Amino acid sequence: MKLSPNDTIGIIGGGQLGRMLALAAAPLGLKCHVLDPDSNAPAMQVCAERTVAAYSDKAALADMASRVAVVTYEFENVDFEAASALPLVRPGPRALEVSQDRWIEKRFLAECGCPTANTMPVATPEAAALAFKSFGGGGAILKTRRLGYDGKGQHRLEPGDDAAAAFTALGGVPCVLESVVPFAFEVSTVIARAVDGSVKAYECPQNTHAGGILRTSQVPSPLPDDTATTLQAQAAQVAEALDYVGVLAIEWFVLPDGSCLANEMAPRVHNSGHWTQEGAFASQFENHMRAVAGWTLAPTHTIAPVRMENLIGDDVERWRSAVDGGSSRLHLYGKAETRPGRKMGHINHVG
Repeated sequence: MKLSPNDTIGIIGGGQLGRMLALAAAPLGLKCHVLDPDSNAPAMQVCAERTVAAYSDKAALADMASRVAVVTYEFENVDFEAASALPLVRPGPRALEVSQDRWIEKRFLAECGCPTANTMPVATPEAAALAFKSFGGGGAILKTRRLGYDGKGQHRLEPGDDAAAAFTALGGVPCVLESVVPFAFEVSTVIARAVDGSVKAYECPQNTHAGGILRTSQVPSPLPDDTATTLQAQAAQVAEALDYVGVLAIEWFVLPDGSCLANEMAPRVHNSGHWTQEGAFASQFENHMRAVAGWTLAPTHTIAPVRMENLIGDDVERWRSAVDGGSSRLHLYGKAETRPGRKMGHINHVG
C-alpha cells in the first residue's frame, strides 16, 4: 500500500520519538493519529487525532487502526499480540518479538552475521552465579531479558560480586548475563528500508553514554569508512531477515583492534539518529514516515557535521543557550515534569 498526502498514519506511543515523527510527517502532507495513555504526552501535542488508551487495549488499538491507513510505533515494548492483530503494521510485529527479549535479540543478531559479546541466559540466582563464574572472573552486566532501557533493569558486576544477589535485586525475572566489552568507543548504524527492499544508510555517529543513557552522538566519527560500510551492510541483513519497513538502529562496540560487536537493536527511530534533523539531507524521522507510507526513501548523505547533546533532567534549564547560539538548534519535547534521568530534549550543535 502506498499512501497519498492527507492520509493518516497511526503511531502507537506518544513520547518524543512519536512527536518528532508527527512533525516530520506534516510537511509531507501526512497526518498522524497517536495512541497513548497520557493525554498530554509529547506527541499528543502535535498530532491531528488522538486516542487515550493503554498500549495493550486491543479494542482501542483496533479502533485506531480502522481510522488510519497504516500503523507504526515509536518504542519496542508495544504489546506483541495486540500489534499482531492489526491489519497493517510497519515495521512488522516480528521486529517487536525479537527486540523485546534480549536473549532472543542476541541470538537473532548472531544468526544475521552480527557478532555480539559473550551472553548467557539465566533464570535463577544459582544460574546467575554459575554463569558469572564461567566468565573467568571478569566483569559482566546482568540485564533483565525484557523491559529494560536507558540503564534500567541492569546491574554491573565486578570480580568478587554476588551475582545471585544481583539477580534477586532485579526482581528474580529471567535475565541475560553479558561479558563487559573493553571497547575503544561506541557507534551506531541507522538505516531506512523501504517496502520494495531498498535501503539507505546514514553516516555512523560516535556515541557517548553515562549511567546507561545516551549523552551525545557526533558525526563525523573516528570509525574507518570501510568498517562503517561493513556495519551498514550487516544492519541491512538484519532488516532483510525481518522483512523490515522503516528505520532500524543497531548500537555497536568498536574494540581497540578495530573489530566490532553488536550491542542491541532498536526497531524504530533512535536517539543516536537525532543529529540527522540538521545534519542529513533528510532526517531519520522523514525517512521512517516515507517508508511506512510506501514511498521512495529520501537521500541520507550528511550535509553538516553535528554533535547532538541530550538534555537530561535539569539539563533542560540550559535551553536558552541553544536559542541564543547561532549554530545550535533546540528540540524540546514538551514534557511537563522534569525528573532525573528523563530525556527532556536535545540540542544539535551544527558545524
